[in-house]
Amino acid sequence: MSDATVSLIVLAVVVVVFVWNRLPVEIVALGTALTLYAVGLLEIDEALAGFGDPVVIFLASLFVVSAGLDSSGVTTWASSRLMERVGTGRRRLLLLAMAMSALLTAFITLNGAVAALLPMVVAMAVRSGQSPSQLAMPLAFAGSAGSLLILTGTPVNVIVSDASADAGAGAFGFFEFALVGVPLVAGTVVIALYLGPRVLPATVPRHAPPDLGDHARLLIEQYAVDGNLYRLRVREHSPLVGTGADDAVPLDAGVTLVGVRHRGRAPRPEDGVLAADDVLVVRGDAGPVNEFMARHHLAALGGSGDGLLTHEVGVAEIVIPPRSRLIGEVVVPGMRRSTGLVVLAVHRLGRDRGREPTTLEVGDTLLVEGTWDALDQNIHGQDALVVDSPDLLRRQAPGLGPRGRLALAVLAGMVLLLALGVVPAVVAGLLGALAMVLLRVVRIEQAYRSISWTTVVLIGGLIPLSTAIQDSGAAEQIADVLIGIVGDGSPHLLLLGIFVLIGLLGQIVSNTATALIVVPVALAAAAETGVAVQPVLMLVTVAAAASFLTPIATPGNMMVMGPGGYRFGDYWKLGLPIMGWFLLVGVFLVPVIWRF
Repeated sequence: MSDATVSLIVLAVVVVVFVWNRLPVEIVALGTALTLYAVGLLEIDEALAGFGDPVVIFLASLFVVSAGLDSSGVTTWASSRLMERVGTGRRRLLLLAMAMSALLTAFITLNGAVAALLPMVVAMAVRSGQSPSQLAMPLAFAGSAGSLLILTGTPVNVIVSDASADAGAGAFGFFEFALVGVPLVAGTVVIALYLGPRVLPATVPRHAPPDLGDHARLLIEQYAVDGNLYRLRVREHSPLVGTGADDAVPLDAGVTLVGVRHRGRAPRPEDGVLAADDVLVVRGDAGPVNEFMARHHLAALGGSGDGLLTHEVGVAEIVIPPRSRLIGEVVVPGMRRSTGLVVLAVHRLGRDRGREPTTLEVGDTLLVEGTWDALDQNIHGQDALVVDSPDLLRRQAPGLGPRGRLALAVLAGMVLLLALGVVPAVVAGLLGALAMVLLRVVRIEQAYRSISWTTVVLIGGLIPLSTAIQDSGAAEQIADVLIGIVGDGSPHLLLLGIFVLIGLLGQIVSNTATALIVVPVALAAAAETGVAVQPVLMLVTVAAAASFLTPIATPGNMMVMGPGGYRFGDYWKLGLPIMGWFLLVGVFLVPVIWRF
């Protein structure tokens, strides 16, 4: 049996297992790499080479940069500022939501864009008396179209650009994808605006994502905490200079230390001595705070107001579960724990325990406050159940804080490096990810959590299959069949055949996996018909993004299914016309820009 035949058998099995959908895609990808080694198609270093491929490392770094933009509140800040001005009209709201989804997807991937925008879009739909089902699916579809605006919009863009460079045609430019991305986004928006109301259901979802925009006010009402949060700058001649942060505020001062922002750094837990221009975040009544300021020569800073959520500190509701080590601990509202968290209030059976000491029992609810880092590090685990994730609450802080500005600066630097091409893409991505961590926009633990290991393992495991298909001659055999069906007289028919192949696979198999499988076939077909490589590869990118017919086609499609109240059969009604638009752009516009 020839190597080409073995490669085709492995490919067929992989596609069947993907369609079967009973095994995790990570298992399928790893099993594919090991199978290629077991049958002798690849050596062990070749079978595992995908995990060291620059494409995989570049994509992992982009997840970290995306996490910095998201967790620092940049995406929420940008979208909320625009949505405040859009009003309640259906068309205006839909237009803005789709435009924001397309733009955000270009920088933080489809999953991140949908996750950031979906709660706000659903909340605004409900507030304006509209059905979320009229907005949620167009939101996801616009994100898929927006993934073709720049190189970093989707892993497929990176894979195709790398394949073009390896084929000797040169990599695609950072903004070159926008030549087809802009028409795709525009057409998707127009179709959704005019056809969406006729084909999308007008249902009310059972489960909508939480609207946390008014969360601070609700907590103030429920727990009867009135804020009184102050930011105090340490002056050069303050007696607090050189003292430990934990010793800065005496317990009997009537002032509670919530957190410290050290000079020149992003907010962090108190872990050192105080220096001039450090900022103390304290809570207390106005009288004791003013006395504390005068005694220690501190300057009051604006910006925190009375809100519970700021860019420096936040709050979390936690519930004491069975077998928690906190059971039996005595707490008092206003006390500051060794973890750096301040207990603001304690409830038992829905009733406030007041200012008296409380011995914690199972089911007690606490409202705790601290820096975002302290919250993230200390409220997860078996000792406490978190009601609302601090990661979600942090995004609701008003304005654009220091972390957000740093995240935008890192993004601008990475985009500039990618656009100018002064360093390889993987170097620009790694520099961006490192900057996010070193500037403390994200902690190293958050960076690890932000990486979609499913995507990393999927691509790393399937790159060897793509190599085997190409090196064994299997790609040429599939290309021969494809050319036999569409003929070799018209390059447009070749593009049509590749689009249909990817369009069918992409509705049931990850578009990234589909691209890895089809790219070598597309290259072989281009070589046999004498067609230039770049229009064929750009067609692969367009077709891979046209995953609109089923909820399982992309994670974004699945994410909007519950909040939108959709059924499986609702997707093709709007998805098929949009997919038709993608076909027209891919088959007829792509060859105009990248000549045959």
